Formats: sequence, structure tokens, C-alpha cells
Amino acid sequence: MQQRLSLMKQPMFSVVNDHVVDYPSPININYLWGFGSLAAIFLGVQILTGIFLAMHYTPHVDLAFLSVEHIMRDVEGGWWLRYAHANGASFFFIVVYLHIFRGLYYGSYHNPRELLWISGVAILLLMIITAFIGYVLPWGQMSFWGATVITSLASAIPVVGDSIVTWLWGGFSIDNATLNRFFSLHYLLPFIIAAVAIVHIAALHQYGSANPLGINSTVDKIPLYPYFIVKDAVVWVAFIMIFSFFLYFYPNTMGHPDNYIPANPMSTPAHIVPEWYFLWVYAILRSIPNKLGGVAAIALVFICLFTLPFLSTSEIRSSNFRPFHKKLYWLLIADLMLLSWIGMMPVEDPFVIVGQLASVYFFVYFLVFVPLLGRLENALIHYKPRSN
Repeated sequence: MQQRLSLMKQPMFSVVNDHVVDYPSPININYLWGFGSLAAIFLGVQILTGIFLAMHYTPHVDLAFLSVEHIMRDVEGGWWLRYAHANGASFFFIVVYLHIFRGLYYGSYHNPRELLWISGVAILLLMIITAFIGYVLPWGQMSFWGATVITSLASAIPVVGDSIVTWLWGGFSIDNATLNRFFSLHYLLPFIIAAVAIVHIAALHQYGSANPLGINSTVDKIPLYPYFIVKDAVVWVAFIMIFSFFLYFYPNTMGHPDNYIPANPMSTPAHIVPEWYFLWVYAILRSIPNKLGGVAAIALVFICLFTLPFLSTSEIRSSNFRPFHKKLYWLLIADLMLLSWIGMMPVEDPFVIVGQLASVYFFVYFLVFVPLLGRLENALIHYKPRSN
């Protein structure tokens, strides 16, 4: 009788109960595991604020910039929606990057969680595409010239490159058709991200969460609620406070001032800079002077990320027990920070050569260090000294 009257035991709510309330989680996971749920919160913020912004935005080259100003000045609460959406994108990337770095450190991509990692990289790729398209919509100087530079890269693809650029632009230059297409895609893609996120969660719950020890924990588990829900809430509150601080006091810190200038095809900015979360990719792209080579390098970046579960050969998951890999991991983090800084700098010496060296380390880490170090560790684990 008591079970029948329990709300969470009803068929309608049993899925929520099994995957949120009573979901068994390893007892030793730390605060870094809270960034996954926090990413879902920021995805919800982006979708909700985006829906309300779309009600007032006009995807027309003559009206897009003015419609954004209308939202900021005339729509009640419009300034809050616009700043929450713009800063929310930055914080969404911060949270997702921290989530990825945690997975890299603790080896959360190892067997049997390959699908979990691959779906996560797919979410990152979709986020980058969505954010780039969204960056174009305000139709400021950086929006226009960023779109011109990035979309023209497709022309480097042999045979079909020019046709792809014409299809993206909807003509022979960036115009109304481009803006309309980008607006439609920017509205659609977050819902695709949400769908892939559901696949990501399903893959997570199939084999359970990893843990800092990197072992298969099937015994020492406790319910997600209340233990880890409360623990995650600490991370949520901390990040929402930081987010609110930027939203209300420094809303333009993460943007570029040139984007408050209306797009002018006749005036090229002295230095085209994308949003900060693209900078590491942008630095790798421009480190290769050949356009096709740059596009191939970006493709290789995501090939490395997608295939990481199969490149890694180590039987040890957590970097806590891989001292040499831990040093290489922190070098990778420093390398990505260096690439982000290089992406803000002009295309001149010494920034070009530094960017090339940093790009080389990124690929060497995934294609050389990860597989070879795993083989070396396995050999040491199974090494048996000869008995006299």
C-alpha cells in the first residue's frame, strides 16, 4: 500500500526516480563530477533566453543590429536576456571544458565508456558550431568578418569547396540569405544538443559513473539523492554567483568591443578575433599557412578527440596513478592556454612560430604520447623479473 501511494514509484515518475533520485553513484566521486549537471543547467538557460530573444530579433542585414539595440533599450528586461544569453554561452563553455578536462584526467573515456566520451565530443562540436553561428547574428563588425573568414575556409576543400561556400552564403557573398540560414540553424541546433545530451546521459547510466580511483565500483555506491544532489548544489550555487557577478557588473568582459559597431563590408578590422572559447582552435587553424592544411588540422583535432578511447592503451585509468601522464596532462592544459593566448595575437613573429610549436604538442600528446605511454605502463605492470 505504501509503495502504491509513493509518487516516485508510479510508472510516470519511475524513470526520474531510477535515474535521478535512487541512481547508485560511487561513494568517492568529488566536486568535479558536478560539472555535468551544471552544464545541463546552462544549456537550459541558453535555450530559454534564446527563445525569448528570438521573439524580438530580425534576421535582416539592415535590421539585425538595430533589433539587438531594440532588445537592449526598449524591451522590458531585454538587456538581462541578451547579457544572460551572451555570458551564459561563455559560462557554458567554461563548464563543459572543465567537464572534459576532468574526464581526461581521470580516464573516463576508457572501456566500457567509449560511447559516453564520443557523444560528449559530439556535444562539444555542436556547441562550437552553434556558438559560431550565434556570434554572427548581432551583425557587428566581428560578426560579419568572422563569418566571412571562417565560412570561406570551406572553399579549400577540393572539388566541392566552392559549392559549399555558395550554399552557406546563399549567394556569392554574405547577405540576407546567410543571416536567415544562420538564424534558423542557431535556433535548431540547441535542441539537437539537448537530444545528444540525452544519449550522453543514457550512455553514462548504462555503465555508471567513473570515479577518482579509476576502478570498477559495483559495491560502494549510494543514492544520488540526497548525497550527491546536495554536493552538486554547492557547485551550482558557486557558479551561479560568479555568473551573476559578470552578468550584473561586467557583462561585456567576455565580448569584443568591435561588435558594438554595425557590420561594414567596406571596412576590415585591423585584427579579427573570435570569441575566447574558439581561440585555441583558431590558433591551430592559422598556425598552418596553407588554407587546406588549416582545415585539415581542425578536422584532425576532432578526429583525435573522437578516437581517444581507442588511442589510449593504458590499463590504468586515473592520472593519480600515472605520474608521467599527469605531467603530460598538465602540459596539455598549459598548451591549450598558450594556444588561446596566441589566438588573440596578430599573425606575426614570434606568435606564429609559438602557435605552430603549441599545435605540434597538441597532436603529439594524442597521437604519440597517449598510445606509447599506455604500452610502456602496461609493460611495467606485467614485467616479471627473472628468478635466479
